[in-house]
Amino acid sequence: MKSNASALPVWKSRYGAILMLAGLLAACGGGKDKPPSQVAAKVNKEEISVHQVNHLLQQQRVRADQADRAGRQALERLIDQELALQRAAELRVDREPQVLAQLEAARREIIARAYAERVAEAAGKPDADEVRRYYVDKPALFSERRIYSLQEISIEARPEQVEALRGRLAGGLSVGALVEHLKGNDLRFTVSEAVRAAEQLPLGSVDAFAKMRDGESVLTATPTGAQVLLLVASRSEPVDEARARPAIEQFLVNEGRRKRVEDDIRALRAAAKIEYVGRFNEPAATERNAGQAPSAAVPVVVPASGALDVSVINSGMGLKK
Repeated sequence: MKSNASALPVWKSRYGAILMLAGLLAACGGGKDKPPSQVAAKVNKEEISVHQVNHLLQQQRVRADQADRAGRQALERLIDQELALQRAAELRVDREPQVLAQLEAARREIIARAYAERVAEAAGKPDADEVRRYYVDKPALFSERRIYSLQEISIEARPEQVEALRGRLAGGLSVGALVEHLKGNDLRFTVSEAVRAAEQLPLGSVDAFAKMRDGESVLTATPTGAQVLLLVASRSEPVDEARARPAIEQFLVNEGRRKRVEDDIRALRAAAKIEYVGRFNEPAATERNAGQAPSAAVPVVVPASGALDVSVINSGMGLKK
C-alpha cells in the first residue's frame, strides 16, 4: 500500500508558505503607523489584492523556501491576466455571446460544485464495524487478493461483427487465431499488456476476475467495437485488515459523500416540476431499449497470447504495494 507520508511535508508547509507570502506582500508599502496594505500591485487603475495571489497559490504545492519566488510568479501571472482583461474590455470581448455563455456555464459549475461540497460535508465517517464488514464482504480485494497479468486486444468492429467474434471465442478460438482472423477480415485492432492488482481493476469487475482461471478470456462490447481481455497468469497476494483499513475508510467516506449528494439531487428532482420541451420531449433511444439486456461478457478458455491496453483499467480502491 502506498504511503502518503512523503506528501505531508509539502502540504504542511504549503499553508505556512502562503501565510509567509501574505505577510511579505501585505508589508509592502506599510509603515509603522499605517495598516498593512492588502494590495499586491496596481495595473493602470485596477488593483490586484494579496487575497488573489493567495488564492492562486492555494492551487499549487508550494514549499516554504519557495514562497517568495512562487508568490512573485503568481503575481506576474495576475498582472498579465489583468492586462488581458483590460484590453478585452476595450475590444468588448466580454460582450460576445460565446464568452457570455462560457461565463454563465462556469458560474453554474462553480456554484453547483459548492452546493455539492456543502451537502457532502454532512456525510459521517464509517465506524469500525462498517470497515470490518466491507473487508469481509470483498475477499477479492483483500483476503483473496490477486495480482493479474493481463493482455488485451482492442477491436474496431460493427455490432454484428462483434457478435460473430463472440461466437468464435465461445467455440474455442485461440487469441492467436483471433488475431489472424482480424487481419484476414481487415479489422483494425491494437494489442498491449499490463500487470494490475485487484484494486486497480474497475470495481464492478473485481469479483468476475476473481472467478477467472489463468488462460481464460472475456469479450466485452465497446462503443467502437470490442475488447478481448486475457488472463495470462495471476498470483495470490492477500492484504490483511490492518493494512487495508485506511484505504477502506477513505473509500467509504468518499462513497458516503457521493451518496449524500445523489440522494439530495434525487429528492430535489422528485419535488421539482421538470418538463422536457421540443425534441427533448421524445423518448431517448436508451429509454426505448431499456428492456433489452446487453450481451453478457462470455469467459472462454484460450491459450495465453495477446496484449492489454492499460487505459481500460481504472484506479479502484487505491491500495498500492
